[in-house]
Amino acid sequence: MAKVTKDMRVAQVLQMDRETAPIFMKFGLHCLGCPGATMESISDAANVHGISADELVEQLNKHFEAKGE
Repeated sequence: MAKVTKDMRVAQVLQMDRETAPIFMKFGLHCLGCPGATMESISDAANVHGISADELVEQLNKHFEAKGE
């Protein structure tokens, strides 16, 4: 099963499953194609956008669990 962690890059998670894009957008991360998405960890992006990295990672992992990955 896929396991998302706070140190993974945003783009890395998107490459694992493009269906995670709406989850990122729900948390206010709308610029998924920007250079920051390829360089920033989930933790870094969460800090910049003032959101909880823990909650975002939890939602991403729930997505993968529901898919059985």
